[in-house]
Amino acid sequence: MIHRRLGRSGLKVSALSFGAWVTFGNQIGDSVARELMHTAYDAGVNFFDNAEGYAAGKAELVMGDILKKSGWARSSYIVSSKVFWGGQRPNETGLCRKHVIEACHAARARLQVDYLDLYFCHRPDPETPIEETCRAMHDLIFQGHVLYWGTSEWTAAQLAEAYAVCDRLGLHGPVMEQPQYNLFNRFNVEKNLAPHCETRGLGTTIWSPLASGLLTGKYNDGVPAGSRLEIPGLEWLRDRLTGPAVGPQVAAVKALAAIARELGTTLPRLGVAWCLKNPHVSTVILGASRASQLTENLGALDVLPLLTPEIMAKIDTISRPVAS
Repeated sequence: MIHRRLGRSGLKVSALSFGAWVTFGNQIGDSVARELMHTAYDAGVNFFDNAEGYAAGKAELVMGDILKKSGWARSSYIVSSKVFWGGQRPNETGLCRKHVIEACHAARARLQVDYLDLYFCHRPDPETPIEETCRAMHDLIFQGHVLYWGTSEWTAAQLAEAYAVCDRLGLHGPVMEQPQYNLFNRFNVEKNLAPHCETRGLGTTIWSPLASGLLTGKYNDGVPAGSRLEIPGLEWLRDRLTGPAVGPQVAAVKALAAIARELGTTLPRLGVAWCLKNPHVSTVILGASRASQLTENLGALDVLPLLTPEIMAKIDTISRPVAS
């Protein structure tokens, strides 16, 4: 396993990490979740990503039980949570001080940890002043409940405002951002966030490296039986991956598969390795519903040396015209 600094911080994160979105507490059973986490940890993964909104907190309960029974030293792993979607009542959602702090304590209880290594604002909250959110995050760090805080899917302008507030008030600022990034979703990381990565040392913990499965090729001929797209509540994802606009991307997937075969690897490994080639990517969060699937994607590290400038140019020619 390769380990990278989380942006400019001193924290070392495994280049490949493992997340609970969609699967934990929903798509897979607890025994499979346990097998996946142990497979990841045994391969050198030290970062496990979660959120209060994943399966309405059940994902954190499942992960917490596994961590508690694992016997792993707390110093050997990093665990995260995200705050925004906590419940239906007025102060159970968003980034007001009350919800940020209460959600942190609730997440620590579900995950059965004394502190969260990473704590993300899952989305920006237009109804809460950024200063209020920044102060709440700073206080959680000052009190020892959180080690580093960051954002997820914030714009460059929103991050700039948060930095300005933290600089002015002498607060702990955001250390990382968690954006979607893959061959078909490139602009935000490569254009919007890149200046913050370069000037502020912002780290990125990117999600959906395989475009929710599109870059595995399994949706080339429609939705296969047993797919996550059949899970209730993910209708929005099904529409996005099966609509008419996906046609050019499916054609690109087939062309990318040819490059993978040329390199003697697989399409998923190629897609994940491509993400890792970006120097602004601190870690790529993998998701899986089977241990074999996770092991396959962990093999992306072996593909990194094969991605020469010439191969990267070929990939760019295929993917950039259909990327956003």
